[in-house]
Amino acid sequence: MPHTRSAKKNLRKTAKRRLHNRTVKKGVKTELKGFQTALEGPIEELRTQFKLACKKLDKAAAKRVVHANQAARKKSQLARALNAKESAAKPSVS
Repeated sequence: MPHTRSAKKNLRKTAKRRLHNRTVKKGVKTELKGFQTALEGPIEELRTQFKLACKKLDKAAAKRVVHANQAARKKSQLARALNAKESAAKPSVS
């Protein structure tokens, strides 16, 4: 346990920050799972889930809850899955 006043304050701050970071990360994971479940559904639902997931990732990266490169990597993976679904839905005209 901390002894000095500043150490006690830092303990309170880190506890509060940890709780906030955990809720933000949980929200990001929820949106990512929502996108994964929307892969089986219609394309319009998938696009809306993609936008929501990207927004959550961007906000988390802006607040430094997740690393910016991790957010970019996840967005790239989601975009790749979305484009694959869209290209599979379109009939190829030859």
